[in-house]
Amino acid sequence: MACVRQHPAFVDRVQAFSAQLCAGVFRTCFFLEKTGRRWGKLHPRWRGEMKGRTSRNPGKLFMKRDTPAPWKQWGDNLEEGAVEQMRNACLLPIAMIGALMPDAHQGYGLPIGGVLATRGAVIPYAVGMDIACRMKLSVLDLPVSSLKDQQERLKRAILEETSFGVGATFRKRKQHPVMDDSWSITRITESLKDKAWSQLGTSGSGNHFVEFGELVLERDELGLKAGVYLALLSHSGSRGSGNEVATHYSRIAQLLRPELPKEMRNLAWLELGSEEGEGYWSAMELMGRYAAANHELIHRAIATNLGVAVLLDVENHHNFAWKEAHAGEDVVVHRKGATPAAAGVVGVIPGSMATAGYVVRGKGNPASLSSASHGAGRRMSRKAAKEKCSWSEASVFLAKRGVTLISGGLDEVPMAYKDIEAVMAAQSDLVEIVARFNPKLVKMAPGGGAEG
Repeated sequence: MACVRQHPAFVDRVQAFSAQLCAGVFRTCFFLEKTGRRWGKLHPRWRGEMKGRTSRNPGKLFMKRDTPAPWKQWGDNLEEGAVEQMRNACLLPIAMIGALMPDAHQGYGLPIGGVLATRGAVIPYAVGMDIACRMKLSVLDLPVSSLKDQQERLKRAILEETSFGVGATFRKRKQHPVMDDSWSITRITESLKDKAWSQLGTSGSGNHFVEFGELVLERDELGLKAGVYLALLSHSGSRGSGNEVATHYSRIAQLLRPELPKEMRNLAWLELGSEEGEGYWSAMELMGRYAAANHELIHRAIATNLGVAVLLDVENHHNFAWKEAHAGEDVVVHRKGATPAAAGVVGVIPGSMATAGYVVRGKGNPASLSSASHGAGRRMSRKAAKEKCSWSEASVFLAKRGVTLISGGLDEVPMAYKDIEAVMAAQSDLVEIVARFNPKLVKMAPGGGAEG
């Protein structure tokens, strides 16, 4: 059988035809839906927002940049998959500049630890599936000796005031002004209000946690004298509602960008100013307020349970998109597993269930888009951790550091994570260390797993 060499022009025509075909099928689906004749099955929530819509560029051949937008990485020996994902993101025509943090590992679309500035567009998958996943630290007016002397009291406060696990809810709904916000801004957020309310104040699963520990201040900082304090630290996001918003708009973006090659499908974007883009942005910001409310309720409830005052709060998102100005240009900065680190901005970078976390102050490094890592970063996948790690090994690790684990998954043991000290050293030009947090009493979902 003869071998036929494919001429580049021929390949281009085939790709263009494929894009036209996809766009044509896409238009036909919505035409039939609009006229009442059904062909195939569309997600019910698309029918209101997407009825009659077509690709923004029907039949247009996807054009990568000739060379990637400039980007820089921090840290050595990063996963090749994460580096490749960053490179692909910087080939997008909307990309301006990117950065890869030292805790980076492979994700969907933009890698975890990836930062990307785009012009006039937002990428749902570059924000992440857990929109507004965030940190909050509260310094409590309790002696640090309470970590040992009153451990059962502290443990009971966590168990009584929040809930862990996929789909965790409260029978009696918590109250917060965020539920008085306009959830009808999009059809999907309107449909999720009841679910969101039932999960308000819960912590979820995976790497989410609530823990007590020691906060060590080497010098007077943040309105506190140098010393060792008892602090409460939490990590969680917008729960199942944020996941559904992310899934919904990611699918819409992919339908509107049928010309994207397979390896870039999860980088499909929505144009700001379009109905879809503005809808996503409004929903994302609502999920941000909702996630902040979750943390506020958890910290307030635990402090009230213990009957103590809060001396200091520090908090930040690390899965979000912001409208910012960089290099004299207005852009959208996506931080997917990255901490905002503009000059003087204070944030929290955790380690693992038995290694230190840090309160940091940003240095505003323009090369990183004023960003830093969001944690230590995974050294191995969840599956690999379950296969290679053991509870006997983890128990020894925890005991050496004086950590009591209330519950947690084997996929979250310290051995599954990178060395936080090496990560912090690799980003000394991005943040300065303000305080060190040593976890002592840790609560996570029993089985680990992904958030839902």
